[in-house]
Amino acid sequence: MSNILVIDDDIELCELLTEYLTPEGLNVSYVHNGEEGIAKATGSSYDLVILDVMLPEINGFDILHRIRLSSSVPVIMLTARGEDVDRIVGLEMGADDYLPKPFNPRELIARIRAILRRSKQEPDKKPEPERIVVDDIQLDTGSREVLKDNISIELTAVEFSLLEALIRSAGHVVSREELVKKVLGRPITPYDRSIDVHVSNLRKKLGRKVQDNERIKTIRGSGYLYTRLPDPAVKPVADI
Repeated sequence: MSNILVIDDDIELCELLTEYLTPEGLNVSYVHNGEEGIAKATGSSYDLVILDVMLPEINGFDILHRIRLSSSVPVIMLTARGEDVDRIVGLEMGADDYLPKPFNPRELIARIRAILRRSKQEPDKKPEPERIVVDDIQLDTGSREVLKDNISIELTAVEFSLLEALIRSAGHVVSREELVKKVLGRPITPYDRSIDVHVSNLRKKLGRKVQDNERIKTIRGSGYLYTRLPDPAVKPVADI
């Protein structure tokens, strides 16, 4: 059973979420203030955090920032303001997904399931672990660890899955539609820029350049391409 922490000052909503999620085999705990939420999110073994943006005393963005200082636990943010800037800021700060209030409970459950599938697969459903190496990046699908020049890089569950999807197709374009489906577990919707924000976060963490080449190229109108450097052992054929 997966453990879910809800950080929201709306007592009625917390009780409703417990009613929705418990029959789905999810164990729900909730707190109504930011400081207690930070302590629980960083000091206990939760599989996912549902975090409201609008909280008294300390807002959801500050809470997320403090959680990310010591934890990569997946976070879904809830926002009632409905402004794109809130969603983008949350994703840039390391949220795995966001959902505007009011929301359909089935949509929330679907997003929770998609994130948990990525971050906590059941042992009998896990594929054989692989170590994928492309230039200066090593990605271990078993431990979900990423190394750059043999130095560990901390990624969220979504960022790891996004990097894996891109790096498995290194040298080829992967469409935004395919990335949203593979990484976020849902179809793309108009004006949804969440995958673009996650790509931006990856660029910041991995470095925009590999040697003198753009690491993750934006292919306008198509998607993204992860650059694979040419093998130095392969000599180009001289012109005749």
